[in-house]
Amino acid sequence: MPKAKKKTIKKSTVSKKKQAKVSKKIDKKAKSPTVSSDLETMRHSTSHLMAAAVLELYPGTKFGIGPAIDDGFYYDFELPRPISENDLQKIGKRMEEIKKRRWKFEKREVKIEDALKEAKKEKQPYKEDLIKELKKQGENKVSFYKIGDFEDLCRGPHLDNITEIGEFKLTSLAGAYWKGDEKSQMLTRIYGTVFPTKEELDKYLANIEEAKKRDHRKLGRELDLFCFSDLVGPGLPLFTPKGVAIIDELQKHIEGICRNYGFQKVMNPHLAKLHLYELSGHAKKFPDELFSVTSPKGHEFVMRPVLCPHQTQIYASKKRSYRDLPIRYMESGKMYRAEKTGEVGGLSRVYAITVEDGHTFCRVDQIKQEAMNMVKIIKDFYSSLGMWGNHWVSLSVRDYDHQEKYIGDPADWDVCEKMLEEISKEMKLEAKRCEGEAALYGPKLDFMFKDALGKEIQIPTVQLDFATPKRFGLVYTDKEGKEINAVMVHRAVLGSYERFLVLLIEHFAGNFPLWLAPVQAKILPINDKLAKYVDGVKKELEEAGIRVEVDLRTESLGKKIRDSEMERIPYMIIIGDKEKSAKKIAVRSKKHGDLGVLGVADLIAKLREEIEKKK
Repeated sequence: MPKAKKKTIKKSTVSKKKQAKVSKKIDKKAKSPTVSSDLETMRHSTSHLMAAAVLELYPGTKFGIGPAIDDGFYYDFELPRPISENDLQKIGKRMEEIKKRRWKFEKREVKIEDALKEAKKEKQPYKEDLIKELKKQGENKVSFYKIGDFEDLCRGPHLDNITEIGEFKLTSLAGAYWKGDEKSQMLTRIYGTVFPTKEELDKYLANIEEAKKRDHRKLGRELDLFCFSDLVGPGLPLFTPKGVAIIDELQKHIEGICRNYGFQKVMNPHLAKLHLYELSGHAKKFPDELFSVTSPKGHEFVMRPVLCPHQTQIYASKKRSYRDLPIRYMESGKMYRAEKTGEVGGLSRVYAITVEDGHTFCRVDQIKQEAMNMVKIIKDFYSSLGMWGNHWVSLSVRDYDHQEKYIGDPADWDVCEKMLEEISKEMKLEAKRCEGEAALYGPKLDFMFKDALGKEIQIPTVQLDFATPKRFGLVYTDKEGKEINAVMVHRAVLGSYERFLVLLIEHFAGNFPLWLAPVQAKILPINDKLAKYVDGVKKELEEAGIRVEVDLRTESLGKKIRDSEMERIPYMIIIGDKEKSAKKIAVRSKKHGDLGVLGVADLIAKLREEIEKKK
């Protein structure tokens, strides 16, 4: 099979669009710096080894695609009978047996018409489909790689010999529609991973187990941060007071940083006429993702899929002079995407998305400084979470072979891409050029962070846009009184609050830093006779802005402490008769243990300092 295109992580990751790209097998884009070409070749070769084992165990299997992916490989099969997770061990064992046969990967090239005949004769409809696709793209020949009795349509490259394959393990089963199309055949997808050494494999598998413990869906329930309701509907999360406490802190923090760089807050409706998105280009680009809203009174609207077009209309509401620019807007609000039902899950993919968004309207001579300021905002924000430095930057540019996918003048694109290259050099970002990853309207800088388990995620972005202002007629008057098109610079720092919560929950395993903790301190009274003193301490803490709860259960102190630690409460305040008499409190830190007896004012000062420094 042709080798799948290596893809950097995007805001909207698993989608029909992505699966369609994988099926094209055109390996033109720069690879993620996190995966070496040697390891990718090993993973791709192991997918063929797995397919060979499946063919021996299940004769008559029809083969889909089997690419290397960021953390391993998979292969899609139409099997003659259903299999379960229990069969993975049997397939893995057969792979080990085949590996000992020391087969070499043998390549042959075939004229595309002959390849089509072979696929038909062998009754491999998915290979036939892929060959037809390659023919449409102008290919005259295709290549096949063979090990033993298994031969597969494939662009390569592969290892020389299957003995060079390292330590592998099959990890899971899933269902996958051919090319991501729900109207197509559902195939069985088998996932696996492989590493050069057993130590590396064991480390990866340990990380997978840790990831299960950190799963945001599991911790979200345990920590009472969000929930879902069948009556409300899937993909529509309901945030509890504790979940909202985290979101509120994030919003205050990011808006505070942005105000330092001149951003002002705006607010817009959730609805708009379809024509707004026809002008912006989103209606044509994402027609299947729009929610339409009608009423018995004849209203016809679209739920906003993005925030940018609304903000253009605030700019367009009055005449602007060159002296007014730059104008910087920021907004945290809902947008709505009609995602495919099968792709919605947890907070990673939802229908109602709470977005933190910002746009600058400026002159051409101001673009560079504005974009650099946005990079500084990203740095400030992620430094406060201890994540800055554990990242790489993608200079996401056009797919030059398919420029029809984008809007705007190619000459404007040239200017924007050159500017971003200069910014990367001047700010020492060392951005890797990634073709085909640009936004609809312009190139961008995407920041790829690693979480605590080394998983890569892209959220922050800075995007240059000449096209949208031209489409909406966004102009300003220059010194000579001439109307000039403004330029838009888009930025997202934490992206959507939902997806950012996934990152935070799993990165910190629910052990949020004090400033983000939903409950920052919990009071654990020894008995219920201390109620009045406990209420006074609670009130004093609340007046100082500390989020505090009281555990009034008639449980032992030991159980209360254990439960508070399970709830990831940063500070526990223990109050007994001695503390009441001395007008003090005993303080215990989840991180540092017993801190001794303090005055309430002393604890408040300590907590305020930690919160303000965002340690």
